[in-house]
Amino acid sequence: MLTYPTVDPNSPQIQAVREYIKKTWKNLTRTPEQIIAAAKDPKIKKSPGEPWLVYVSGQENLDEIKNKIELIVTPEKFSQIEIRTLPTETNQISEHGLLYLPLDYVVPGGRFNEMYGWDSYFIVLGLLRDQEYPLAQNMADLLSYQVKHYGTILNGNRSYMLNRSHPPLFSRTVLRVFESNSDLEWLKSLLPTLEAYYFYWTVPPHLNPATGLSHYNALGSGPAPEVVDSEKDEKGLTHYDRVLGYYRGLKEIEDYDLDLYYNRQEDTLTDLFYQGDRSMRESGFDISNRFGPFSVDIIHYAPVCLNVLLYQMEKDLALIHQILGHEDIAENWLANSQHRQKLIDEYLWDEERGMYFDYNFRRGKRSCYEFATTFMPMWANVASPEQARRLRDNLCRLEANGGLLTSNYVSGNQWDGPFGWAPLQLFAIEGLRNYGYHEDAYRLASKFISLIVQEFEKTGVILEKYDVSRCSSEVSQAIYYGYNSNEIGFGWTNGVFLELLALFFL
Repeated sequence: MLTYPTVDPNSPQIQAVREYIKKTWKNLTRTPEQIIAAAKDPKIKKSPGEPWLVYVSGQENLDEIKNKIELIVTPEKFSQIEIRTLPTETNQISEHGLLYLPLDYVVPGGRFNEMYGWDSYFIVLGLLRDQEYPLAQNMADLLSYQVKHYGTILNGNRSYMLNRSHPPLFSRTVLRVFESNSDLEWLKSLLPTLEAYYFYWTVPPHLNPATGLSHYNALGSGPAPEVVDSEKDEKGLTHYDRVLGYYRGLKEIEDYDLDLYYNRQEDTLTDLFYQGDRSMRESGFDISNRFGPFSVDIIHYAPVCLNVLLYQMEKDLALIHQILGHEDIAENWLANSQHRQKLIDEYLWDEERGMYFDYNFRRGKRSCYEFATTFMPMWANVASPEQARRLRDNLCRLEANGGLLTSNYVSGNQWDGPFGWAPLQLFAIEGLRNYGYHEDAYRLASKFISLIVQEFEKTGVILEKYDVSRCSSEVSQAIYYGYNSNEIGFGWTNGVFLELLALFFL
């Protein structure tokens, strides 16, 4: 068994990290008064002197919002933004900008200066542990606001992300906040948007009728604007340029039909490639080779992660209806979850290998790509006790010195080995704990917390991701696609650190 360090919650090192996180919430908070700071986007080009755009939902009163902002910022700052009504169709947007949110919210940090979908859940966990209750409730309220005013919970509140969502953790967020506020009227008020967001994922284009499972399938066309503008290497090549270079050297790819995504005659990426690329970003796992090189074949897979989260959402909606006294409706949601559990067993569980794998419905077979999402069914209590035992026996395949590897494949992408990310640590650790594997959960938590503390002592900051093989935050040299920076902040690492500390060491 791999050794692991001891965590002393009262040590000066742990206390230093906790103090940093407490201060960082303020640095990462964007308020209406700070709309200039929120509007600035390091991922998009802007000419000097050109104002930052802020789009307001067509359901809002544009003049009222303009007047409100003009009253709380200086004239000099107000001149740095231009506030417009969001066009009714996304293809009418020629200039990109911030999507207005009316309350204070927390951003992840670094180049990610907007409110993100699944990041928000892990941030809320940290805010609650730090007793930042109003801000945590704001985050839940703003997820609801996005569904009402922008059609879904967005990947991030920028106009170029209007056509894609993020892994669905809305119901979990709401229930965690409800634990702190016990406000039945508030809980009831969120039901319409909770259910609307559930149906976003369970009807076409996100439903695969052949399996009855859901998949990532973002809308829109062409390259992601933030990638074109900001994800360039020292030669000035964008991520898409580097992908083209990779494809040119290949006659075929084992994982998918290369002709679907690369036009060799014209040496261009196809429209389907960009749809797959956008869908990969909707998944939150940008980028890995989990669905073939660059994960562009994700549009043909029913993934473990999404369907486990939807199972959890069905269970959560049943619980919310029970809390509100709607027993008959709760039974319907429980029936939905039981049906999904059967489908997950049928399509995603591999009895021979004792792990969950994504299912390629185009080819009619499961993937063999070992990825940390295999432990998510334990987090949501989807797995049977025997399936959980098999998963626990396979923990060694992804466990490393600093925690859990994202995958045991090194592809040059940041969501593969040797990297580890806070959300996947939490899913696996809580999953092991659910099934009574407390020693394994404790060991993984100790490793990841110790890695964060170790690197905090070296750098003075908390970061987006870590090399859990070498136990290092120096990751850039090993990342060849997408962006290779390690962003400082960092929202979800902060939240997972505090959650693990509270679960195991306080």
